[in-house]
Amino acid sequence: MIVDTHAHIYHGDETQYPMKEDPFRPSPGIGTIEHLRRETQANGVERVVLIQTGSARGWDNRLLADTARAHADWTVGVCTLDPAGDDSPDELERLVTGYNVKGVRVEAAPTGYDQPGAERLWHRAGEIGAVICAHLRQEQLGELAALLERFPHVPVVLDHCAYPVAAGGIEDAAVRQAAALARFGQLHAKLTFAVTSSQQEYPFADTHPQLRHLLAAFGPQRCIWGSDFPCEHWLEKSTYAQHLAVFTEELGLNAAEREQVLGETAMRLFF
Repeated sequence: MIVDTHAHIYHGDETQYPMKEDPFRPSPGIGTIEHLRRETQANGVERVVLIQTGSARGWDNRLLADTARAHADWTVGVCTLDPAGDDSPDELERLVTGYNVKGVRVEAAPTGYDQPGAERLWHRAGEIGAVICAHLRQEQLGELAALLERFPHVPVVLDHCAYPVAAGGIEDAAVRQAAALARFGQLHAKLTFAVTSSQQEYPFADTHPQLRHLLAAFGPQRCIWGSDFPCEHWLEKSTYAQHLAVFTEELGLNAAEREQVLGETAMRLFF
């Protein structure tokens, strides 16, 4: 069982699903659900977590919700909601109860990460059993720690592990601080930075020490893989198959580690 925990979805009909102003959009046909299905079937991926594409649709989760519900046999959704929106907790509950949405990606606000709007979303997520996907930078990991202290029973995923920089190795600030947060048992590491943080071509060996360091800190039972689909749009220098091969072949994971990182951990969290 392989689960892709990080796929952004797009749609060719921008009348039905309008883009925000000045969107970051892929080429026509790239990133659709049909494209995603071809990639997953070609690479033996059985389940996918769809992540709301804020760079294209902002807080408008209609495409994400409709797609997750229509393809509930192999996908779930993670929405993104405005932390400052008064109705965001209720909207989260509506999407979770009616649209096969299993989590919410909580972004940093201009006032920081640990602020009242985020706290309301974390609180509602705990009530309805949703996963928090914390999308932030290294400078905000201290604020994440404060929320983890207050919400010990809410499962949390650290998106992209707060964007390490490969040149820093295991002493990179994001890697060091993320590893330190492994003391919070509800926190999981999304190891999706192998390509984006790398300054090299495949197999992106300069990020491997960081990946192994975080795997050792969290344990494979709290680490997950994601493709950054569509790779043509988000990664450019890596194909879907190559990004997956970093974990199936290049990192030297044993069979038990691969089972956890590539599938079992994500199944426990999202399915």
